[in-house]
Amino acid sequence: MAVFGGRTDLPLQGDATSRYLPWLIAPMVFLSAVALALALTLVSLAGSWDREVSGTLTVEVAVAQGTAADAEQRTRAAVDRAIEILRATPGVAQAEALPQERLASLLAPWLGNSDLLKDLPLPALIDVTLEPGTRPDLDALEKQLAAAVPGASVDDHRLWLARLIDLERTVAWTAIAIVVLIGAVTAATVIYATRTGMAVHRDVIEILHLIGATDDYIARQFAARAFALALKGGIAGLILTAPVLAAVVLESQRIEGGFLSDLAFPSYGWVACGVLPLVAALLAMITARLTVHGTLARLV
Repeated sequence: MAVFGGRTDLPLQGDATSRYLPWLIAPMVFLSAVALALALTLVSLAGSWDREVSGTLTVEVAVAQGTAADAEQRTRAAVDRAIEILRATPGVAQAEALPQERLASLLAPWLGNSDLLKDLPLPALIDVTLEPGTRPDLDALEKQLAAAVPGASVDDHRLWLARLIDLERTVAWTAIAIVVLIGAVTAATVIYATRTGMAVHRDVIEILHLIGATDDYIARQFAARAFALALKGGIAGLILTAPVLAAVVLESQRIEGGFLSDLAFPSYGWVACGVLPLVAALLAMITARLTVHGTLARLV
């Protein structure tokens, strides 16, 4: 190819009409990398949620009625009874009551870390771990618990998880659509630049045709030039993206607790973003080649 040291009969190196191409490719690669990083991060986060929640249950036991001391004693007895039923249930590997201090710490970010939490009649929670590959009959378990422990309910987290995953998929597909749209804009830009270059060098192209040059020979030179310029712009865009992604990764590592605690940019995301300049260059090369062939075919 001409731009890699081969011979060229077209003066494309000094073509001013294509010099702006890297400056257009760079922001497109930057935006594509950001959108792709968002999509991959959300996919990874949803997978983490699914893995963590799929093997667990939460049983809530309402606070018993009565005076403070009597209610605490009756609630503790109800929790012990619920744990006994849970541990006897096939498919349950472990059932442990969540300490009230732990429950208060979970509520503190939402209600404030004040002494008020200590006086609130918080329900008792039982953390249930299921055996791998098993799924107990939740309807039967909930009926058994309700009969033996009034005010007990089972939450398998599936409702809120399904809603979160639906939201994640919507945002992820939107980000992917943005990447595709950016690719289409990139192709349109290359088409315009290639046709402009062909118009500028029309006389040279006609002379090459007269001396026996094939359409493919001419197309290869434009394609090689588009590849080099797009790769240059893509690398510049990737350099701009790196500090942005690094800053986001560092900030995500500071998140503690909550359902966003697993927010992280997957390692394969760096590879996916790293190949974007090459993808942009290949897209530009193929687009330029097809554009030259199509334009020359109409001239015949």
